[in-house]
Amino acid sequence: MKQHIFAFEKLEVWKKSKELVKQVYKLTRAIPGEEKFGLTSQIRRSAVSVVANIAEGSGRKTSKDQARFTTTSYSSLIELLNHLIISFEIEFIDESSYLDCRRKITDISFMLSALHQAQLARTRD
Repeated sequence: MKQHIFAFEKLEVWKKSKELVKQVYKLTRAIPGEEKFGLTSQIRRSAVSVVANIAEGSGRKTSKDQARFTTTSYSSLIELLNHLIISFEIEFIDESSYLDCRRKITDISFMLSALHQAQLARTRD
């Protein structure tokens, strides 16, 4: 039986964000155990929030509502970057991993901005 593909699954920004989530989960395995309910949890939750809000927003009926979820996704992405900066500076993650994630976050931020602009443009039509 062929599976239905939902609109969000077709979005390149969702695909890239989902890959970042998987990378973040692997990366945070090395963070000390006492941070399991602290920084590790916050990093993972913010990463998952990015893709979750893209998906949820795609199911909204109006472009204005979709744009609101894209804004929330962007905010979670910036929160993730903040947590990774802190993790790098306190030496929980190495420089190479940090820089790789940061590059991906930058790319995703541009994609989210473009999606947001397109959604807002549809509200004016």
